[in-house]
Amino acid sequence: MDERTEHREPELWALQRRLAATTEYTDLTHAFHPGQPHFTGFTDEERTVAFDMERGDPFTTHRYSLVGQWGTHVDPPSHFAERGRTLDRIPVAEMILPLVVLDISERVAADPDAVPTLQDVTAWERRNGRVPRGSLVALRTDWSSRWPDPEAMANRDADGVSHTPGWSAEVLRHLVETSGVTAVGHEQTDTDPGRATSAGDLDLERYVLGRDRWQIELLTNLHLVPECGALAVASWPKPLGGSGFPARVFALHPRPTA
Repeated sequence: MDERTEHREPELWALQRRLAATTEYTDLTHAFHPGQPHFTGFTDEERTVAFDMERGDPFTTHRYSLVGQWGTHVDPPSHFAERGRTLDRIPVAEMILPLVVLDISERVAADPDAVPTLQDVTAWERRNGRVPRGSLVALRTDWSSRWPDPEAMANRDADGVSHTPGWSAEVLRHLVETSGVTAVGHEQTDTDPGRATSAGDLDLERYVLGRDRWQIELLTNLHLVPECGALAVASWPKPLGGSGFPARVFALHPRPTA
């Protein structure tokens, strides 16, 4: 006699199967490595081989020495805000969010100093409805196509001034104070435009983190994600009191139908 009984598949397992069959998974993360573009005040990554099977060791292990803000990374509030939340205090519930893609890539192609305007947000909402509360809003500039060339990413002129896109104060204030987003992200090295960072002005990053939001810097592949309807998954290690760390970020969105 077969003692096995029929069991109903758990709801989340069934959901995962449906997602796997109908969903596109798009990696929004650069693979980090020594020599990549980074903030000029940071030292380069150092990577050594602690154990190596090719030299007879039983396993292979690398030793990494790098700053927390390295490659595609998360900035928690504590990065700029005293007594702000550190990485270990951001709950996992904030790591799966609706993803809003705000696309200014055409303007950036003509003007590398371009920033988003409230008209961009209004146009997005006219097409898609209100920006969801608790979402991650990513600024698409297609700047990540310059990766991993440090000079192309910095785009400095003869006077050493960087010409890169960034956020604007009016849009960030609207997203944080009116829309109530949880996080923002962008493809550039910094929240602030290059002309501002070249003058030592980091007020926009200070604003975002000072409002208890977190952000992802150096995203990629936003051109492969729809402007509305995707989910963002952002995860990172959990260092106690951590002020930043490389992150793995990806988007789930409906698979195109033939």
